[in-house]
Amino acid sequence: MHQLHSKITTKHLDREAYLYIRQSSLKQMQVNQESTKRQYALKERAIGLGWTLDQITVIDQDQGQSGAQSVLREGFQYLVSQVSLAKAGIVMVLEVSRLARNSSDWHRLLELCALTNTLILDEDGVYNPCDFNDRLVLGLKGTMSEAELHVIKARLRGGTLNKAKRGELKVPLPIGFVYNSKQEIILDPDEQIRTLILQLFRCFERLGTACAVVKTFEQNGWLFPQKLVRGINKGDILWGKITHTRVLQILHNPHYGGIYAFGRRQVKYLAGGEMKPRLMPKEEWHVFKVGAHIGYITAEQYEQNQQRLKDNMQPFSSDRNQGPPREGNALLQGMLLCGYCGQRMTIRYHMKNCQPSPDYVCQREGIKHNQTICQSIIGEHIDKAIEEMIINMMNPVTLEVCMAVQKELEQRWLESDQLWQQQLDRARYESELARRRYMKVDPDNRLVASGLEADWNDKLRYLNNLYDEYDSYSKQKINVITNEQKEKLLELSKNFALIWYSSNTSMKERKRMLRLLIADITLKKTKYNIEVHVLCAGGQIKSLLLPLPKNASEIRKTSPDIIKVIIELTNRHTDLEIAEILNTQGYKPSCSDTFNVRIVKGLRHQYKIKSYYDKLLEKGLLTAGELAISLNLSTATIYKWCKHGLITGYLANNKGTYLFEKPSNTELLVKKQGSPITKRVQIKK
Repeated sequence: MHQLHSKITTKHLDREAYLYIRQSSLKQMQVNQESTKRQYALKERAIGLGWTLDQITVIDQDQGQSGAQSVLREGFQYLVSQVSLAKAGIVMVLEVSRLARNSSDWHRLLELCALTNTLILDEDGVYNPCDFNDRLVLGLKGTMSEAELHVIKARLRGGTLNKAKRGELKVPLPIGFVYNSKQEIILDPDEQIRTLILQLFRCFERLGTACAVVKTFEQNGWLFPQKLVRGINKGDILWGKITHTRVLQILHNPHYGGIYAFGRRQVKYLAGGEMKPRLMPKEEWHVFKVGAHIGYITAEQYEQNQQRLKDNMQPFSSDRNQGPPREGNALLQGMLLCGYCGQRMTIRYHMKNCQPSPDYVCQREGIKHNQTICQSIIGEHIDKAIEEMIINMMNPVTLEVCMAVQKELEQRWLESDQLWQQQLDRARYESELARRRYMKVDPDNRLVASGLEADWNDKLRYLNNLYDEYDSYSKQKINVITNEQKEKLLELSKNFALIWYSSNTSMKERKRMLRLLIADITLKKTKYNIEVHVLCAGGQIKSLLLPLPKNASEIRKTSPDIIKVIIELTNRHTDLEIAEILNTQGYKPSCSDTFNVRIVKGLRHQYKIKSYYDKLLEKGLLTAGELAISLNLSTATIYKWCKHGLITGYLANNKGTYLFEKPSNTELLVKKQGSPITKRVQIKK
């Protein structure tokens, strides 16, 4: 019969005894074997206190888990559930820190043990949470356990930060850097890796966006290296197509600027104890040491790249940022500032002649504060005015720019060809290495020989494909410009408009050319005109005063000059004749390409212009019927006599209607038997 402890009752012995075993890390499990043995030995102590072996449950599935949180510890959660169901008579641990190292989890467990009358046993003794003194001791032990964890972390963290501030803390290096024998950071000895990284930074400096860098690498067929950071092949280099995420990682990494940085990623504790690393702003980094080691770019270039990337982030950038040039019909995209509030103006499109036409709108502050927008301006005529100004600014000096661009293109091709040669050299080396491995194998060992032969064949196929790709790429080689060609380019540079309006020049390229010449443009719409102030790249300011764009009614309104011509022509011509005259003289209506009778008639009604017919009636001319009645003749006789010149008539409209002057001598107009008309006409003359 076991001797019972004074705090242990038969009710406790009727329940289960739970032994909780935990080590904080896998390394502790491997190194601290003695601690593990001491924890399992508590089963003997439980048997000595009166529990049978069948009543003892060992919970050891939390091995390798920290006690700082209970979220990922399934064993601890199971123990808490058994205590809350009053199935546990005693909970055994070597130290209370094994159960929990934070006050929240520890005191919650104590509350449950007190409610269900569950004992707690550690190396020092047995405790009853229902007893005030025991509970006080357990609370102190839990607090000390949490404080101990804090002290341990503070010591480790302090040593790490102190070493990092000296730049001596060894951190994982990105691709392109290695440690030498003295543990100093140096550039990767692989020339191809160094060349590709330098090419990446050159492309970003030239193109301005990470997406453009990816497209350039894709178009040229350049593969990019990636270092494996985990697994059995840790440290190996894999070659493949570069991605947008990869480019951003390299551009944001300060190591490439020769900067030693520590604290870029810091752990944030979320609800429930989950730990999540997050990127911190540069102001909150623990260490930022410029010039700590050699880099691929300078620290100043690194800062410029960060600012450019920040400006490219349109959803998160400020209104003063231009952003990169993009597709679209808006030539001045991202370059316009509001002349009233100074904010960056945005773009909206409307359809005109089945084509999108830009509108420049300043509405950010209006949307933010629920106010009316500053201004909205139709952008088509502003774009045309800036185009004309840019073309007039260009002169033969542009030849030097053209030569510099051509020289840069030649240099780019040489760099690209160098990358291709390095890629071919690597493929040839790997193919030769696979051949040597295959040749050294024992011919009788077919299992190994077949695998090495297949690997050799794969390397040969890859090398042949690479040669084919290089052949197609070589056909695109840029020719070197001779002196004769430079003279021809001088003639071309005098007419910059040919390049600007060329169908081969995309809108995106026009925007890039524009940004080389202009820093920004300020617009201010007044009651009568639009003020345009252009800040050139060299600091010069040019101002334009543009008329307000016409609205739909004004666009459709006919020019006053045309109306004056129509008023004058109605004195002598019909609507059909007026339309023909206007077309002959080069006039065009607002709603069509040519004039016709319907348009002329509509303009007369709109401006209340009397027709040629009405003006003849006002002069006293008579219709054929009226003249026939006054002369006691038939209308047929009137038209016949008009044809022979006895009566003067005028074609008054487009329907063939004539108006006649009332003759002064009516003696000749009396019908006489046997008197021919021709004789009377001669008498009239």
